[in-house]
Amino acid sequence: MQDLSLISSGQQQRALWLSTFAFTTCFAVWMIFSIIGIQIKEQLGLNDTQFGLLIATPVLTGSVIRVFLGIWADQFGGRRVLALVMLCGAAATWMLTYAETYPQFLVAALFVGISGGSFSVGVAYVSKWFPANRQGTALGIFGAGNIGSAVTKLLAPLVMVAFGWMMVAKVWAVGLAVVAVVFYLLTDDDPSLAERRKSGVKPMPFREQMAPLKNLQVWRFSLYYFFVFGAFVALALWLPRYLMGAYELDLKTAGLLAACYSIPASLFRIVGGWMSDKLGARTVMYWTFGVSVVCTFLLAYPDTQYVVKGIEGDISFRLAIGVVPFTVLVFVLGFFMSLGKAAVYKHIPAYYPHHVGAVGGVVGMIGGLGGFVLPITFGALNDLTGIWSSCFMLLFLLVAGALAWMHFAIRRMERRSFPQIDGQTDLPEIIDAVALDRVRG
Repeated sequence: MQDLSLISSGQQQRALWLSTFAFTTCFAVWMIFSIIGIQIKEQLGLNDTQFGLLIATPVLTGSVIRVFLGIWADQFGGRRVLALVMLCGAAATWMLTYAETYPQFLVAALFVGISGGSFSVGVAYVSKWFPANRQGTALGIFGAGNIGSAVTKLLAPLVMVAFGWMMVAKVWAVGLAVVAVVFYLLTDDDPSLAERRKSGVKPMPFREQMAPLKNLQVWRFSLYYFFVFGAFVALALWLPRYLMGAYELDLKTAGLLAACYSIPASLFRIVGGWMSDKLGARTVMYWTFGVSVVCTFLLAYPDTQYVVKGIEGDISFRLAIGVVPFTVLVFVLGFFMSLGKAAVYKHIPAYYPHHVGAVGGVVGMIGGLGGFVLPITFGALNDLTGIWSSCFMLLFLLVAGALAWMHFAIRRMERRSFPQIDGQTDLPEIIDAVALDRVRG
C-alpha cells in the first residue's frame, strides 16, 4: 500500500469532492421516480401497491449490483468503474422516455437503478485516499451525496409541471453523462491501484474478497443499514405521496416538505462521520436508534377520534399530528438517520480494511434492498389497513429490533472481553459486601 503521506492534499480533495458530486448526481437520478412516478401513476391508473413497486424498482437494481461494483472497484479502480456506472445510468434514464405500459416502465426502472450502485464504488474509492483516523469524516462527506434526493424533490416538480415527466428524465440523463465525463477527466486512480500496478501485484481473488461475509457481524451491520439507509430511501420515495394523501397537499408543496426530511438525512451525514471519528461509531449508533424509536412511535400514531362517556354526556376529542409537527419529527428522524449512516460505514474499514469493497457492497446492498422492499410494503399496508401512518408502525418495529440486537451483541462482546463484569453491580452496598467477604476470606 502506498504511503498516504506522500499523496498531495489536492489529489485527496479532488477525489473526495468530485466523488461526492458524482454520487449526488447519481442519487438524484436514482430517486427520479419519487416525482415522475406520481404523474405516471395517474397516467396508468395504478393503485398504491403498483406505485410502490414502480418507485422501488430502481432501488432493487442499485442495491443488488453494489456487491459486484464494490469488488470491481477494489480490483479495477473506483475511478474507472464509477464513470462507467454513471454513463450506463444516463443512457438508461434517457431510454425511460420510450416506455408506454406498466411492464415497460418496470423494465426501464430496473436499468435506471444502475446509478444507485455508485455508492459502494465511491466508498471503496474514497476510503483509499485517507488514513483510518480520517475515514469517518471523509466517508461522511461522500455519503452526503444522498442530498441528490432533495435536489430531485425540489427541482423535478418544477420541470415536470412546466414540461412533463419526460423532460425531467432527459435533463437528468444529460446531467449525469456530463458529470461522468468531468469526474473521469479531473480525478486520479486511487493510491492502492497505482501502487499495485507499479509493483505488478494481482488484485485479490473474488473468493477471498467474499470471505468476511461468513461473519454474523457483517449481517448485523447490514440490518443497521437496512434501517438508516433503506428506510431513508423508502421515505424519500414515499413522502411526496404520503403528504399528498394524508394531508391533501399539492405536488410542489409535498416535494418541498419531503425535502425537509431528505436534506438533513443527507447533509448531516458529514457530522455523523466526524462524530464517529471523535466519539466512536457505537455511541452514535445508540443515539441514532434511541431517537428513531421515539420519532417513529409518534409518527405511527394514526389520526384518531375519541369519545369518552362523561358525567353529563359524551366528550369527544381528536388526536392527530398536523403538518408542522409531522415535518419537525421527520426532520429529526432524518437528522439522526444521517448520523447512523455515517457510523455504520465507519465500522467497515476499521473491522475489514482489506475487504472494504466486498463488505461495504453487501452492507450497501442490504440497505438498498430496504429501499426496495419498504416502499412496496408501505403501499401494501395502505391497501390492506387503510391507515396512512402504517408505514411508520413498520419502521418502529424495525428500529426497535435493530436497537435490541445491537445492545445485546455489544453486551455479549463486553462479557467476552471483561468476564468480571457479570459479578459486578451498580448497587454500592452489594459491592461493599462482596469486598468485605473477600477481605474476610
